[in-house]
Amino acid sequence: MNWKLSFYPEAADDFARLDGSQKKQVQKSLLKIQSNPLPDYQGGYGKPLTGNLSGFLKVKLKKLGIRIVYELVQREDTIEIVIIGLRADSIVYEEAARRILKHTDHK
Repeated sequence: MNWKLSFYPEAADDFARLDGSQKKQVQKSLLKIQSNPLPDYQGGYGKPLTGNLSGFLKVKLKKLGIRIVYELVQREDTIEIVIIGLRADSIVYEEAARRILKHTDHK
C-alpha cells in the first residue's frame, strides 16, 4: 500500500530549493517512506522523535546531510512532510517544531 504524500507549504519550498541531485535522492527517500512510513520498530523507515516532536518521525540522508521530518496520519493514509532540511540536527528540529506549532494553531 502506498500512502499519500502531503507537504506543509514550507516543506514544498524546502524541496524546491534543493539542487537536481539532492532532489533525486530526496525523491527516492520519499518513495521509500511512502511504501512503508511506519516507525523502524514496526518494520518501517522512520525513526521516532522525542520531546516536543513526539509523534513525528524522521529519516536522515546522511551523505547529503538532509533530514526529513514527517507525521503519519493513519486514519487518512497520509504522510505529512513537515520539513526537508539541509541543516544541522538542532536547527532542523527547532524549525520543524515551529512549523508544527504554526500549522496546529490553524487546524
